[in-house]
Amino acid sequence: MDADSLLQLQRIIRSQRIAALGTLRDGAPLVSMVLFTPSEDFASFHIHVSRLAQHTQDILKDPRVSLMIAETDRGDQDPQTLARLSIRGEAIAVPADTSAYDNVRTIYLRKFPGSAFNFELGDFSLYSIHPKTCRYVAGFAKTFNLSLDDLKGAATAPAS
Repeated sequence: MDADSLLQLQRIIRSQRIAALGTLRDGAPLVSMVLFTPSEDFASFHIHVSRLAQHTQDILKDPRVSLMIAETDRGDQDPQTLARLSIRGEAIAVPADTSAYDNVRTIYLRKFPGSAFNFELGDFSLYSIHPKTCRYVAGFAKTFNLSLDDLKGAATAPAS
């Protein structure tokens, strides 16, 4: 992957606030919008979701998920050239009585301070999505299949 595409991937992951979450609902796909934050090294992506939501009920039945993070469409270019990352992985609950929970909560609230109230509600849980495979479209005719090591490399890519 060229350096510009790598930096663009890093920028999209760090700057975007919402993603499309795909789950399996009664054997069929369901896509919903979620807030997310990446781990510092991009080895996982964190969501804080309510058990009342269909996507959370789906995760409890089958942890296989997909997460798509896309560049924002500003209406000034062909939307098919917008950069986007599609992740296939597993959503694993972060136990509330662990130091991992405290760390993820801190990272999440740094990005979404207005969500602090949701952490007081009993039906919300933190999940970490652990990527298995990724597909990154950096623009027209610039598509890459990424491993977890590739994602981690994007997290530490130096600015040009």
